[in-house]
Amino acid sequence: MRRAIIFAFLFSIIIIDIAVFSGFVDYYAFGFSVKLKSFSSYDELRSFISASLDWGRSRRFHLYYSGLRFFPLNSRVSFMKSSALESNLPDYSKTNIQVEGVDEADLVKTDGEYIYLSSGSRVYIVHAYPAEDLRVESILNFNGSLMGLFVYGDRLIVFEQIGYGLPYLDGDVKVFPVSYGFHIKIFDVEDKGNPVLKRDLALEGSYLSSRMIDEYLYVVSSQPAVRILDCEGGFDVIIPKVYFDGELHLINASQIFYSPNVTDVFCQYIVILAVNVLEDDLKPTCKVVLSGFSSSMYMSINNIYVTMTDCSSNIESTIIHRIRVDDGELIVEASGRVPGRILNQFSMDEYDGYFRIATTTGHVARFLSRATSRNHIYILDMNLNVTGRLENLAPGERIYSARFMGDRCYLVTFRKVDPLFVIDLSDPENPRVLGKLKIPGYSDYLHPVDENHIIGIGKETVEAEEGDFAWYQGVKISLFDVSDPEKPKQIVRYVIGDRGTDSPILRDHHALLFSLEKHLMVIPVLLAEIDSEKYPDGVPPNAYGDFVWQGVYVFNVDVDNLTLRGRITHIGDEDEFLKSGFYFSSPYSIKRALYIGNILYTISDGMIKACDLGTLDEVNSIVLMDL
Repeated sequence: MRRAIIFAFLFSIIIIDIAVFSGFVDYYAFGFSVKLKSFSSYDELRSFISASLDWGRSRRFHLYYSGLRFFPLNSRVSFMKSSALESNLPDYSKTNIQVEGVDEADLVKTDGEYIYLSSGSRVYIVHAYPAEDLRVESILNFNGSLMGLFVYGDRLIVFEQIGYGLPYLDGDVKVFPVSYGFHIKIFDVEDKGNPVLKRDLALEGSYLSSRMIDEYLYVVSSQPAVRILDCEGGFDVIIPKVYFDGELHLINASQIFYSPNVTDVFCQYIVILAVNVLEDDLKPTCKVVLSGFSSSMYMSINNIYVTMTDCSSNIESTIIHRIRVDDGELIVEASGRVPGRILNQFSMDEYDGYFRIATTTGHVARFLSRATSRNHIYILDMNLNVTGRLENLAPGERIYSARFMGDRCYLVTFRKVDPLFVIDLSDPENPRVLGKLKIPGYSDYLHPVDENHIIGIGKETVEAEEGDFAWYQGVKISLFDVSDPEKPKQIVRYVIGDRGTDSPILRDHHALLFSLEKHLMVIPVLLAEIDSEKYPDGVPPNAYGDFVWQGVYVFNVDVDNLTLRGRITHIGDEDEFLKSGFYFSSPYSIKRALYIGNILYTISDGMIKACDLGTLDEVNSIVLMDL
């Protein structure tokens, strides 16, 4: 008996020791939150990072995984209603965003009279309404590549990626650190023919994402906290900085926050910047969290949530930081952790005082017996303590899309067929599955039609004869009826093209134009079709089609129906790209669509075409490539 007690005691110590070193006997392990602390001085910051890296090296934690090798991320941008709304202009479409009132950046914006288009290293300001007077008012040229736009009133905000860091002084020598950076340039465009640069702000590192609420712009970026000095592991701690009003400003140590838990390797700063785009003399607000490389961002009206995937321990997990916002003020309030990794921003949501998140643990394999993946829903309070959980959904599959709508979550997982889960979140302590639907294919993006109907856009699939997987086919659009949550059903299925057909909506929700009021849905499509004559013995499911067309499909959409209205392309029969088949390379590949009044505008890098919204007949067009 005594030996058994001693053995159990020693075994528990070993288990606790292993868990501590893997970072999972702390608040991170069980969904408990922590209040982040700020540094009192730069010396304390340096000592903390040094100790953190020493801890990582002692456990052979490679710096690569901690984010020291970093790359620029794609941006997100949106349409914002301008002061033109006060005039007699017709209604116009806005960017497809996640949260009402929280704008997102995109490649194209409109204010109901003008279209603002980011293309390469240029921004075109185009007079669009009325369509008969379609013309370019001005062109802004930039040195770097453009990542997106915002428009608010007479202010145009442009994100410009640069291939070098911000200049800083080392003695009397100006030095450029070897890192990426980006500018936030704010223009006054009251005179559309003569935009004036009013403000230039810049940050080092990689742009993660941005949002805009009224006149306040919120930007999240990731900056390196460590500069590698030599191949022997020597390093220097970098002080985070931001450039504005013509000067480089070091961020005060008291504005840099960290977790008191030291069982992590800290080598990246998550920088959150808040800027009033109307008040040029108002100093921006900046807060920094010392953490890992950030993976995604979600923003509600009141809070910014920044997440990062942590693989430093035996169990993959997602760290969450919550930063409260209040008219440009930033208050770092809580940090927590849940098991698994998230897919994208739609894996997160805030509702009625709770934060909800969908994650996947493990991996998917071609054969089910080798797959370890599981899918989970966690509900956290505002302190980021887990209050409820629904775990181990769809073993062997992973999340392909998620959408939180009020007290429900719609989740699509996939392996061979598409299970659409309807999940009840009305009780934050006890989330539960109400129903599910299994059909061929899957949805990469879910879009609400109304409270009882959802559209899914993804791929059709054909099950493989051997192995536990399926072959992707054409782009599939599904209209789901979830009025009976226990028995969701697909009421419309529309498949475009064959294997190889693609749409940017599968990766970027901003490419979708949707209006239930106008019964309108527009999606860009790269169409691939199979020539069956090449396969006299039958077309195998893994055969790719040839690219034959690029443009937009225009649909009539209602709560219970979806029909094709017509198609629009910018590529003519004489276009060299049509002959070669390189549709992705064509400057005339349509990437966005919007409407102003009864005119539908389709937009590529090389052209803007205006068509009648009812007949889809061309009203006017303008070529941009030769300007």
